[in-house]
Amino acid sequence: MKTYTLEQVQDNLIGKMGTPERDIFEYELQMDLIGKAIKQTRQERQLTQEELGKLIGVQKAQISRLENNASNVTMATLLKVFTALKATVKFQVELPNQNISLHSHI
Repeated sequence: MKTYTLEQVQDNLIGKMGTPERDIFEYELQMDLIGKAIKQTRQERQLTQEELGKLIGVQKAQISRLENNASNVTMATLLKVFTALKATVKFQVELPNQNISLHSHI
């Protein structure tokens, strides 16, 4: 029986790194992980979705959507959530001739 690495399976099923299909997959995966991390942190802080929503000025339903699919949220809303959860935010942008980093403990 032939075995395959996770990387080989991903390359075959999703596409190789750098392809549009793989980029979309990786982005959606990261957004899913962010949503799960927000939910876990909210629960650790013993906040309900409604309480977190009130802290940042949105309805409970928007917090629920964020926790289940963070890819449809604005950066401003994410930053409000991170602020309410007292998160440390690190932001890095890499452009062809520039590297911009921002680190903030909120």
